[in-house]
Amino acid sequence: MERQVSPYANGLDMCAANHVALSPLTFVERAAYIYPERPAVVHGQRRYTWAQTFARAKRLASALRGRGVGKSDTVAVVLNNTPEMYECHFGVPGCSAVLNTINTRLDAEAIAFILNHAEAKVLLTDREYSATVREALRIANRPDLLVVDILDSEYTGIGDAIGTLDYEALLAEGTPEAPLEAPDDEWDAISLNYTSGTTGNPKGVVYHHRGAYLNALSNIVSWGMPPQSVYLWTLPMFHCNGWCFAWTMAANCGTNVCLRRVDARLIFEAIRSEGVTHYCGAPIVHSMLANAPAAWREGINHKVSGLIAAAPPPAAVIEGMAKIGFDVTHVYGLTETYGPAAVCAKHQEWSSMPLDEQVRLNGRQGVRYHAQEGIDVIDPLTMMPVPRDGETMGEVMFRGNLVMKGYLKNPQATADAFHGGWYHTGDLAVMQPDGYVKIKDRSKDIIISGGENISSIEVEDVLYKHPDVLAAAVVAVPDEKWGEVPCAFVELRENATVDEQTLIAFCRERMARFKTPKRILFGELPKTSTGKIQKYVLRERARSTDAIQ
Repeated sequence: MERQVSPYANGLDMCAANHVALSPLTFVERAAYIYPERPAVVHGQRRYTWAQTFARAKRLASALRGRGVGKSDTVAVVLNNTPEMYECHFGVPGCSAVLNTINTRLDAEAIAFILNHAEAKVLLTDREYSATVREALRIANRPDLLVVDILDSEYTGIGDAIGTLDYEALLAEGTPEAPLEAPDDEWDAISLNYTSGTTGNPKGVVYHHRGAYLNALSNIVSWGMPPQSVYLWTLPMFHCNGWCFAWTMAANCGTNVCLRRVDARLIFEAIRSEGVTHYCGAPIVHSMLANAPAAWREGINHKVSGLIAAAPPPAAVIEGMAKIGFDVTHVYGLTETYGPAAVCAKHQEWSSMPLDEQVRLNGRQGVRYHAQEGIDVIDPLTMMPVPRDGETMGEVMFRGNLVMKGYLKNPQATADAFHGGWYHTGDLAVMQPDGYVKIKDRSKDIIISGGENISSIEVEDVLYKHPDVLAAAVVAVPDEKWGEVPCAFVELRENATVDEQTLIAFCRERMARFKTPKRILFGELPKTSTGKIQKYVLRERARSTDAIQ
């Protein structure tokens, strides 16, 4: 007998009883319900329980609503890893707004661009950055922007209050009785993160509640985090929302130990005094720890686990961390994938192999995260996967729930990034026989230095502003401390007199210090017959002994 209608098609509809839009806002509510007195955030002398953190987040959401902030409005922050930054990850989306965490290392012009492009209605800023932010506000010309100062008791440096009120005064306007507003749709935007991309102006990467929820849980499962872990904030919360760990730690019901700046001695002190079990960071952070005096590690007898990402980590860093007894796992991702969306999942049998073989296996970019649907190495022309031979190069591509909504107000860039139904990373890699991805090079001219993206075009634009510069090209060179740093090749005009140090100083005056070339080499640049600079030739030169000494 032919069945006309499936028995699963009737009477099984989605309703309030069986469906709720996924949002990481539920994690903080759950943590406060189960463990109200458990420490949630530790910052120097300040300590907040989960009940207190939840109440402060609700006050923030309520106060912002009272100031007219609502659905799809942008709230920007220029903050360090402090309790206020953590609370923003719940309080801002808790009033249906979008959290825009701005890189604290950016210069005033870049911050001004972001404030205007994101159409920010509120800016929360730490006193440490008041001089840069004040200049950014002047450039942005936004007298309508509500500026709120963070007066962190752990900051002892110089910096003026430049806002109309401070954060605690703003919280006092709100009430902890008002709930955090759940999104109408889990596809609603939750945060906005700017990435340099391959152009001078940054692109705004938009995350949704669903992706933030799923990656927060994936961090726990893919890393194997035990419940109620103690997490040290060595990774900036402004970077991919701290790889979604701001929400992860609420789901974990653990403890966030804040750190305003990365310092090896302070990290070891925090690990020892607070019982830190987990932390994340770029290769430079791990390198600092591996090379620190052994005396700094004394008294740390418990297991400490770290995630390492950014540029493919040097084998020496992974080996160094193994030697000091820290368990390091390599993850891979981009701003466009909520931070880590792939992990070098370990096999038990690897631990019995020689150390150099363990380092080789653990230094790969790995396999997909639990909540990511796919990672593959694909020929971008045919859109077919490359063979698993460890030799054939293709482009790393992602697909699934841990991929951004798209680029804010940039539909063409979004369409290009999603061509063929995959997110194109621009990273060139091979697929190894065991199905693990190994990055070989970058097709984009992006330099990842200390975990931060630097656009080579942006650096070149500054170099071209010098009257003695005829042509310029910037490429990445390996660096033991930062992973990669910019190296500039410059062709000077006839009779030019500028030298390397003068040109470096010129760049420092016009861009963030970390973007400034660390070395400038002079000479005629190699070009094609059409005049295009051959960067692949320069990359080889930059990697030569003569170039980087």
